[in-house]
Amino acid sequence: EALADYELLELLLFYSIERVDTKPLAKALLERFGTLGDVFAAEPAELREFEIDQRTLVHFKALRESGRRLAERKVKDMPVLTNWQQLIDYCHAALAHEKTEQFRILFLDRKNVLIADEVQQRGTIDHTPVYPREVVKRALALNAAALILVHNHPSGDPKPSRDDIEMTREIKAAAGALGISIHDHLVIGRKGHASFRSLGLLA
Repeated sequence: EALADYELLELLLFYSIERVDTKPLAKALLERFGTLGDVFAAEPAELREFEIDQRTLVHFKALRESGRRLAERKVKDMPVLTNWQQLIDYCHAALAHEKTEQFRILFLDRKNVLIADEVQQRGTIDHTPVYPREVVKRALALNAAALILVHNHPSGDPKPSRDDIEMTREIKAAAGALGISIHDHLVIGRKGHASFRSLGLLA
């Protein structure tokens, strides 16, 4: 039987905090931050308010990175368009709990196999400057045939903004002029995502 989130967190805390009843702490952390992912991604200063020690902070960081790498392995060396849910899981693991916006690009070859996943820009809590010329320049350098654009909304709401839509149109036009396809633009929130293709925003 699957453990509840607080039970799993309690178990993890048990192995890093000795001789303490960790159930109240696990419940308090989830009440404050919301999900296991949010707990693992919380700032050290926030966690220290709960008297979380350095050893536990390191464990949390390792767990988060392990989750990201496991998700990444599932999308490497295979056509991502036929493994779409695994791609979504990977993007969520990489971006859902970031505190500021990141704009990433997944560069694909002609068989839609992942060549590279790169952070193109980092921004503020609600804005990331993106330059279509730089996107296309990097795609040409990697000999990419197609791109999947990905960015996060730290607010948690993945609904595309007007700026997101306009920026995507500019990148699509610049890439299309050189024969590079834009398969999708994914916006990642804490509990979900939005797909430009599914929303009809790539027409």
